[in-house]
Amino acid sequence: MNVEVHIDIACPWCRLGTHQFHRAVAAADAESDIELIHRPYQLLPDAPEDPRPLMDTVVEMFGPDQAEAMLTEMTRLGAGEGIEYRFDRAVAVNTLTAHRLLWLALHEHGADVQAALATTLFDAYFRDGVNVADHPQLTELAERTGLDRGRVRNFLASKEGDAEVREQAAAARREGVTTVPRFAFENGELIVGVTSTEALGNALRKATGR
Repeated sequence: MNVEVHIDIACPWCRLGTHQFHRAVAAADAESDIELIHRPYQLLPDAPEDPRPLMDTVVEMFGPDQAEAMLTEMTRLGAGEGIEYRFDRAVAVNTLTAHRLLWLALHEHGADVQAALATTLFDAYFRDGVNVADHPQLTELAERTGLDRGRVRNFLASKEGDAEVREQAAAARREGVTTVPRFAFENGELIVGVTSTEALGNALRKATGR
């Protein structure tokens, strides 16, 4: 069974939600039966190509007090799930190139490799302070998850996948997607936004009839 999830690499809730999904699948002993397919969504499609401290962006959007409270709570929630958020390191940048790389992983290697790459990209962004629009750094991250270095380097230097990813992201907005993560199950079940391992597990059981 395929489950589709719309995500943005710059979304901390997407990092948490996909982690919870994988935990739910493992708890159901369903790794061989379920594939999670990542679809592109950009929270800030006009974000600049030049990186800047994520903290600056969040403060501009929400103000210093609310920004600090939000990120402190997100860090606490992540720690409870075994996820390390280092917002002091993170750099905000346009995520289109990272989504293109996820598109390549899915089309040439399948959903499992794409999911592994997504986790690697999330950790690079939120934990390690990596610029996820930088081609050499993306090439290194992709190679860690099994993609060929030369293929990735040539892919990123081209426009391959660009139109497809832009259209998928635009289609999501046309279809009314405004909040991510958004999990869509084959039986029509939807889980949108903040979720839990338990809720995702319940949705998996409904979808698989277990």
